[in-house]
This record gives sequence, C-alpha cells and structure tokens, in this order.
Amino acid sequence: MKEIQSVKNPQVKQWKKLLTKKERDKTGTFLIEGFHLIEEALKQPEQIIEIIVSDKIELPPRLDFGSNSITTVTDEISKELSDTETPQGIYAICRETVDQTYVEKANSLLLIDAVQDPGNLGTMIRTADAAGIDAVIVGYGSVDIYNSKVLRSAQGSHFHLPIVRGNLEEWIETLKKRNIPVYGTALENAKTYTEIAPQEEFALIVGNEGSGMNKDLLAKTTSNLYIPIYGQSESLNVAVAAGILLYYLKKR
Repeated sequence: MKEIQSVKNPQVKQWKKLLTKKERDKTGTFLIEGFHLIEEALKQPEQIIEIIVSDKIELPPRLDFGSNSITTVTDEISKELSDTETPQGIYAICRETVDQTYVEKANSLLLIDAVQDPGNLGTMIRTADAAGIDAVIVGYGSVDIYNSKVLRSAQGSHFHLPIVRGNLEEWIETLKKRNIPVYGTALENAKTYTEIAPQEEFALIVGNEGSGMNKDLLAKTTSNLYIPIYGQSESLNVAVAAGILLYYLKKR
C-alpha cells in the first residue's frame, strides 16, 4: 500500500487532470468517486488501475479490494480529487475498455444524439441497463460519457453494458444492413409509440433536450415515434421519454 501526503505530488496532479475530458481522452482512463461506484467497478477488476482512499475514512467490511493497487492520501488530497461538496473519500482510476465487436453484434441499442445535460445522459445509461438493453451509442455533440456527473447519475452502469462514442449516421446504416429497425423520436411525421409492437431487435434514438433529434438522422430512421401528452406539460424530459420507450419496445 502506497501513501501520498502532499497535494503537490506529481501523481496527485495527474489524477486531478482526469477531471478534464482532454486528459481522459489522452490517457484512455477516468476517475470514479464514492463507495457505490467503487463496488460496481470491483465486479470488473480488469478495469481498475488504482484505488485511492482518504486516511480519514473507515472502510466498510464488505469492500474487498482483492489484489488491486491501493494508495492512501490525506483528506486535503481527497478533496482536491472531488467535484462534490461532500466527498466520500474513496476513488478509483479506471480504464476505458469497451468491446467494439460486442456492440456491433448488439440486438437492442439506445442511440443518443447531442444530449448535453450530464444528469440526463447518466440517467439514460442507467435506464438502458435496467431495461436490459445491450449497448448505448453516444453521438458527437453529447456530453462526455465519463464526465463525473454522468458517472454518478449512471450509478455504476458504465461497468454493466458497453457505452461507445460514435457517428450516429454510420451506426444507422450499419443497423439497417443487419435488418434492425431504427426508431427516432419526433412529433412530426411520427407514430404513437404503441403502434409499434415490442420486439427483440431494435435501436432507439433520442435527441437534444431543446431541439430534439437532428433532422438528417430523422430522415434515415425506419420510423419515428412520439409519446402522447395527456396533461398540460409541453413535453417530457428526454431521460423519462427514453425510459418509457425502452421498456415498451424491449420484448420480454
């Protein structure tokens, strides 16, 4: 077990850089925080590079770090690594590891077009996981999938199903070649979602919180769906809409 006591330590400076997308992309690694996320990551131990623990916290007996490398740090360093008001004092550096071939064989997928709120993106990843969806593809223009708020909102689902960044137009073409129907979400030229039968193979695309799906993508879909509004609200939150559609479309 290593111990670091200075916030000026080069290792600490490197860890802090992982709070930026630029460094995450450069290194292919990301930082997670909190007991629950650490527990989920420990189920996929090959993804963990290092675990960092504040010397001020008491570790619950249920946590088994196995053979993972552990570094203890001061409470001051721990707070430097967190972007929350009340840090839990436990972190891990993880590898971005996604089996691209698995994604290419997935039968049920959620595609996300330019969703910029990290809470929405994380919630949709978590919902796709809960609904038994095989993979999530996040289009360019969306918030980073390893943003700390996305990770917290997803509650560990990053370790349960593959999540990749990609060109959604190319993915639509790939899916259609496999005869997998691709459903967009829109109000115009669209069907009520219940007009489509639940199925084992499908892809659902949801769009930006304000402007909706890109019109070029809508033109390429198999069909576009909408959820009726029965009250006075103008629209549904994109993560809520994704949840309704994923649970409905996924045949059990």
